[in-house]
Amino acid sequence: MRQINYSKAITEALREEMRRDEKMIIMGEDMGVMGSVFGLTVGFMKEFGENRVIDTPISENGFTSVAIGAAMRGLRPVVEIMYVDFAMAGYDAIANQAAKVSYMSGGTLSVPMVIRTPAGAGRRSAGQHSQSLEAIFTHIPGLKVVAPATPYDVKGLLKSAIRDNDPVVFIEHKSLYFYDAKCDVPEEEYLIELGKADIKRAGNDVTIIAWSQEVIHALDAAAQLAEEGISAEVVDIRSLVPLDFDTIRNSIIKTRRAVIVHEAVKRGGYGGEIAAQISDELFDYLDAPVKRVAGSNVVIPFSPALEDKIIPQTGNIVATVRELLHGGKNAVFTNAV
Repeated sequence: MRQINYSKAITEALREEMRRDEKMIIMGEDMGVMGSVFGLTVGFMKEFGENRVIDTPISENGFTSVAIGAAMRGLRPVVEIMYVDFAMAGYDAIANQAAKVSYMSGGTLSVPMVIRTPAGAGRRSAGQHSQSLEAIFTHIPGLKVVAPATPYDVKGLLKSAIRDNDPVVFIEHKSLYFYDAKCDVPEEEYLIELGKADIKRAGNDVTIIAWSQEVIHALDAAAQLAEEGISAEVVDIRSLVPLDFDTIRNSIIKTRRAVIVHEAVKRGGYGGEIAAQISDELFDYLDAPVKRVAGSNVVIPFSPALEDKIIPQTGNIVATVRELLHGGKNAVFTNAV
């Protein structure tokens, strides 16, 4: 084992798959000469050539459509949309073409492509470069949606997504690119199956369900709660579609309480879908209502103080768990959302 960070894990996954499969191509804005805006593909154009690492015009709908056609013809494109906000410019290609080709062709065609895209706030990038839009993609049948939180997970899941025969929207929280923490990642090849959650911390009193960067906050919250004698289990779903509800079910049967955490705005967020499934299937096991900790229903501001106020922080999770267990006693909301 050696320890690497989130960005390095992504770069390794892409390079290993490019070396493994000559049908894989990478395309997007500034992916070649610049090596991506976040430096994840530096040196790739020199190693693999301009025919496999392609700089595209600033046209999300255009280059995403080209990638769909390439996938239908037998290639395995990995497209980077520079910010998930810009995916809305290519949404027709993603939602009406990539997601539906296999079904509408009776299974005779497939679209084995990955759309990698950074998401999330915390970098002071304001309203058009900071959104968390994963719920929009989960609403489209035919798309798989993945949002890893750790270097180990992002590498194993990205390699599996590249080998998958369905279109995968692969969401990487941009703050994790710059997160100092490293974790053990094997040097030998490994894959993580899409649709398998992971229990990041075991506990007995409450289940905290999260994905992407909020897993980090959930683990910090669980550590704080442990000092108060509260045992929190942290379930990182990792894959939103397909969703591993079995792991969620088993955890809630044990703890009998659930808090769902995501950075996206609460209204219409994917946490509402998970909460609905829990209420439908596990109502008799619950000792308290399902709680959500999520972003405020506002445009993300540029101001650091305001941005920190409207996205979930560790303190929000701690306070919500206290409220759930103690009915408001000692529940201090420092950044209520």
